[in-house]
Amino acid sequence: MTADRSVAEPIAQTNEVSPVTSTPPARILYAGTPEFAVPALSALIASARDGAHEVVAVYTQPDRPAGRGRRLTPSPVKQLALDAGLPVRQPPTLKDATAAAELAAWSADLLVVAAYGLILPQAVLDAPKRGCVNIHASLLPRWRGAAPIQRALLAGDAHSGISIMRMEAGLDTGPVYGLSPLAIDATDTGGSLTTRLAALGAEALLAALPGILDGSATPTPQDDAAATYARKLTKDEARIDWLRPAAEIERAVRAFDPWPVAQARLGDEVLRIWAASVAADVSARGEPGRVLAAGADGIDIATGDGVLRITELQPPGKRRMSARDFLNARRMDGALLG
Repeated sequence: MTADRSVAEPIAQTNEVSPVTSTPPARILYAGTPEFAVPALSALIASARDGAHEVVAVYTQPDRPAGRGRRLTPSPVKQLALDAGLPVRQPPTLKDATAAAELAAWSADLLVVAAYGLILPQAVLDAPKRGCVNIHASLLPRWRGAAPIQRALLAGDAHSGISIMRMEAGLDTGPVYGLSPLAIDATDTGGSLTTRLAALGAEALLAALPGILDGSATPTPQDDAAATYARKLTKDEARIDWLRPAAEIERAVRAFDPWPVAQARLGDEVLRIWAASVAADVSARGEPGRVLAAGADGIDIATGDGVLRITELQPPGKRRMSARDFLNARRMDGALLG
């Protein structure tokens, strides 16, 4: 007689447990120095709590003398890293074979760079498994180079932005994972635009990071023919050329705040110009650099095209002050600025 198969047979029990596999967090190195690089590092540290990645070490430039006492001062990025309990490395150069080998020893999956200030040699670029990415403060290929924020202001650009770029040997020539545009306000200074772009850079990095780490994101090559170069700022550029149009000088005043600060010579003194606007009365005429009017609203200066109204300035050895306060101590009518 055959067995009745309509009754379910008991399932054999086992004490075996299926193995659970987990992906270890991606190991990220971070390299940055000034305030611009702080929000992105802060965002990486905070987002590491989800376990997808960890910041294993931070690279920043060596401490520099600062303040009136010229005391060695840590960079803003170093201070944040120390507060977060992260290892900090400050090699004066990465071109040294020993420094490059020490960086490679971290076995990083990715190196994130934001305004680090040191050149990354090919050995460093090749060390992380997923390469190196840069948080660049422009919409590449426009404004490759050291001072993209100030150059955008000087040129009167309507927009700036953030590029998340895979780094290669060329100067900001690598392919781009993503662009995040930002409208430039008419009142933006070099300082205010830097602050806004730094926050945007942190957002853009976190948005691009998963695809970069898992290899699913494909960066887009730049159009080299459309590239412009943002050369480094110098103190010599800060001297106002009164032959330039008022609109250009006004942009320079904003671009050079907080450094190197626009300057004009009055006799033997050098005045630092912190705020200015293009005066509405474009019919006024005079020798470029000549004071046309001085009152509570500001100091009107003739330029090569139009009139510039200075509203905030700083005499040597004094604090920043309004034009009104400055005029309480001296007369400016008819003066010639150099």
